[in-house]
Amino acid sequence: MISELFGSMNQLFVKSAAPHYVQMHSGMINKAKIDLWASQSGLVRQNQTVEMVPVEGGTIYFADSDTSEKTSVMQFYFVRQNERFDFLLNLENEKVDVAEGEIAVPVFFMQQKHLSVGDKLRVVLPAFTKEFTISDFVRDVQMNPSLVHSKRFVVHPADYAMLKENVGAVEYLIEFQLKDPGRLGEFNKLYQSSDLPKTGPTIDLNLFKTLNALTDGVVAAVIILVSLLLILIATLVIRFTLLATLEEDYHEIGVLKAIGASRRDVRMLYLMKYVVLAALASACGYVVSFFVYGLVSVNVSLYFGKADNSIFHAIIPMIAVAFIFALVLLFCMLVLRKFNQVTAVDALRSGSIGETTVSRNRWRLHQNRFLPIPIFLGLKNVFQRHKMFGLLLFVFIASSFILIVPLHFLNTIQSPGFISYLGIGRSDIRIDLQHSDQMLDRYRQLIDAIRQDGDVERYSPLVTSRFKMINEDGTVDNLNIETGDFSIFPLKYVQGGAPRRENEIALSYLNAKEMGKRVGDSLRLLVDGEEKIMVVSGIYQDVTNGGRTAKAMLPFNPNSVLWYVVSLNVKPHVDLREKIEQYEKAFYPAKVTDLQGYLHQTLGNTIDQLRRILILTFFVAIFLSILITALFLKMLVAKDRQQIAIMRSIGFAPREIRTQYVTMALFVLTIGILLGTIFSNTLGQMLVSAVWSFLGASQIDFVIDPIQAYVICPLILILVVTVTAWLSTGKARQVSIAEMIKE
Repeated sequence: MISELFGSMNQLFVKSAAPHYVQMHSGMINKAKIDLWASQSGLVRQNQTVEMVPVEGGTIYFADSDTSEKTSVMQFYFVRQNERFDFLLNLENEKVDVAEGEIAVPVFFMQQKHLSVGDKLRVVLPAFTKEFTISDFVRDVQMNPSLVHSKRFVVHPADYAMLKENVGAVEYLIEFQLKDPGRLGEFNKLYQSSDLPKTGPTIDLNLFKTLNALTDGVVAAVIILVSLLLILIATLVIRFTLLATLEEDYHEIGVLKAIGASRRDVRMLYLMKYVVLAALASACGYVVSFFVYGLVSVNVSLYFGKADNSIFHAIIPMIAVAFIFALVLLFCMLVLRKFNQVTAVDALRSGSIGETTVSRNRWRLHQNRFLPIPIFLGLKNVFQRHKMFGLLLFVFIASSFILIVPLHFLNTIQSPGFISYLGIGRSDIRIDLQHSDQMLDRYRQLIDAIRQDGDVERYSPLVTSRFKMINEDGTVDNLNIETGDFSIFPLKYVQGGAPRRENEIALSYLNAKEMGKRVGDSLRLLVDGEEKIMVVSGIYQDVTNGGRTAKAMLPFNPNSVLWYVVSLNVKPHVDLREKIEQYEKAFYPAKVTDLQGYLHQTLGNTIDQLRRILILTFFVAIFLSILITALFLKMLVAKDRQQIAIMRSIGFAPREIRTQYVTMALFVLTIGILLGTIFSNTLGQMLVSAVWSFLGASQIDFVIDPIQAYVICPLILILVVTVTAWLSTGKARQVSIAEMIKE
């Protein structure tokens, strides 16, 4: 999946001719000046300035719906196909070409709205209405991911001109392709120190790749974790499988040696059998992987397309299959070295391979007062032969781990509290005002209305502006800083706390990491043209805007504002849905959302992928528990034939003997579930945090559903293991003292 993900993503970047550096801008622009600067920089291979017409979600209707997209957190931009690079591709990864009256819609909306070619999209403006026919769907190298709230719709140049005339607003993407992408850092400093337009976010090639890989990268990380556990378990299973086989065939091995078969001949007899089995299993696994991959790669195929078949993509799976095949043979050869220790006399006389280590303890049957005898003997067996039960315990721990960790993370990412990992304080309602000509006036009207609204319990206006930061080498970088009072809807900080004074600043985790800053360190900002020393008060987690944000209590300059946000809580008796609808009408075209809706729209794809992975890991955990329990108990019954025969001869019923073995399995399972749960809540949380630290969230705290994690999952494992253990010990009924004497 990793090779397919990055192969498909790389193909999308190549075929779309992805830009290396993009500056979004809203306002006046001088294209000739930008072109001149680019030609004189010495770093730029080609550049272009792309126009986009922003259309409010409240004016857009998909298919036959009577409900507009006014509640969507996405920003809708109508564009023409680009001429030089940054091409918008269709589902065949070819340049989108639409006729007049047609529109190509982002795949995000195709997936979320279940759209098809031929459906309609209506734009209903006060003095203009236009109905488009969906002719294709767009893969956009810049705006594919759901984490990116901007989406581009491709229309015919004639339709674009008509929309531009009626909407009246235009925003820009100032795009560059460099001669050497490795000099992006140098180019960024050069651009930021120029007097070119900068009223908007800046995005580069590395951030494009990170954002595109996020959703499926998380899924791939879970699969890698599960795969590593399976490989470790597989090595132990190989050993146990061979030992179980040798245990059953021990007398036959003695006979072969007695009639003159050499050690090498006996080893090769078993090895060739496992060579054939390993080859068949590897081939079957290779074929099955294509079907399993199809279940977890739906998102990759939709958003990136199918990677071109290449030697690389053909070799990687074959190398993996060859590696597994070689690993199986290696462990078989290591286990089969035991033949060097086997003599014909020992094999014929003992009939046991002698693997069990029995330790003495104080368990005495006559001292038992409370437990039924089969249960007591089962517990006694586990403590006496604890080394033998190591594999079973490890498998039960692993099964619990791979079952509980994805469940915990899915519950975490779906919880309202996960909004804090997006750098947002938890509130009832969020109102976003994007950059426009009347943005400041609308913001002031919005604040006045909220201040006078008796239904509002508390509110927090926040303003994101662009400031200049002076680096230690004297160069200047842009830093997007959110200003306001952060004590009203507080975040959880990794280190330190929220800024409380004008000279304090909190940095996002990735910003702090890249700058090398810790709590108490200082940095220099230009505020109203004057240098100001800021002290880092805290470090918080944020996966939005590339994970690079900051918060401070600075006064803002309206000319450098990127966007306004107002978070608020309503009083307990107020209907949240009605209040949102009221604000949507009163504050149009501001985007009004509840935080749960905001979270779902932003991370919906990731959540869907995690659900698929949870289903997959559930079946893997159940299959592992069944397989290893069956193998282990069958081997144990084979090893204990003499003991079972003696117990049968003194009056133990087959049911009591089987109960003894079920008790062993359930006791080990109980310990495995307890340890697996502990590891899931500690090590699992650390592993998830390590993966998400690359995106800006380094300390994720699991939100645990105790009913699911501590009741339902253990009960399923207990039921499965109990049934498997009972069925796997059926041979105990066939053991008798008479047969043992004959042998």
